[in-house]
Amino acid sequence: MKAAKCVAGVVEIVDVDIAAVPDSYLLVQMEYSALSTGTELMLLRNKATTMLGNSGTGVVLQAGKEVTHAQVGQRVAIYGVFAHAERVLVPKHLCVPVPAHVDPLEAAFTGVATIAVQALRQADLRFGETVVIAGLGILGQLIAQIAHAAACQVIALDLLPERCELLARTGSGYAARTTGELQAEVDRRTGGYGADCVMICAGSKTERMIDRGLEWLRDRGKIVIVGDTNTTFERNALFAKEATVTISRAGGPGRSDPNYEQKGIDYPYGYVRWTEGRNIAEFIRLLAERRLNLHPLITHQYTFGEIKEAYRQSIESPRETLGVIIRY
Repeated sequence: MKAAKCVAGVVEIVDVDIAAVPDSYLLVQMEYSALSTGTELMLLRNKATTMLGNSGTGVVLQAGKEVTHAQVGQRVAIYGVFAHAERVLVPKHLCVPVPAHVDPLEAAFTGVATIAVQALRQADLRFGETVVIAGLGILGQLIAQIAHAAACQVIALDLLPERCELLARTGSGYAARTTGELQAEVDRRTGGYGADCVMICAGSKTERMIDRGLEWLRDRGKIVIVGDTNTTFERNALFAKEATVTISRAGGPGRSDPNYEQKGIDYPYGYVRWTEGRNIAEFIRLLAERRLNLHPLITHQYTFGEIKEAYRQSIESPRETLGVIIRY
């Protein structure tokens, strides 16, 4: 089986052997995988050596005896395992069946969408509340669409006009191109009180985005760090509003827990309502009910044989690259 691997920062196609399918796993023939322009490009820049990919769709070839929610021949969305490969072994909690009417191209973005769902859970927004989204890469775009579907007021900021226009085309909220324009819109919508939550999806290491977010936030509001950003802030500004600053951990409870992900031991539903796996399922439900539209976010498609070109394009032309699909 062929798979993509980062070797000291260089993308290579390697042969990988698949052992017998464990009882709590599925063997999936991949159809599409989505390139993570955040995590994966960071691995390349850091010259890591690791398998690549964490999100995609495919068809179940085999299912272990402990798998009850998906059957052989069924399409599933997967997250959290190296997905840029012809076939993938997937733990049962990291895949969800995809209804026949759902486009597998959209479902392939399960990884980034599940991260968006978990970020909004950390935001703990209520019906009608106002959220500011700083950064309209694919993660920010998805957070905006999901927040809009949940009837929140969405105000976003991005310095790239094309990304602001994209948000407007999807009808998911108001997109400002300057901080002054953003502040004016926040004041207009909230009567000057400020946003209930600011979600930082930008990846700047130089700008102090938390300080900026505090300017847009209401008294006792919340800042959620989603992107890989500078986390220093002015203590007095935080104190003045008694604000909360928190960070969102990938797809939710269960992420990086070997008992949950590898051994298939679930968290009790009554104690952990939204696990990583249940967040995946919620994204697929939103697609199934046509509450999201990911097609405008797809800027590039490549065959698996062209995957090196996909990474090159993403690194060299980040402004033109948003959603990248690999076809098998």
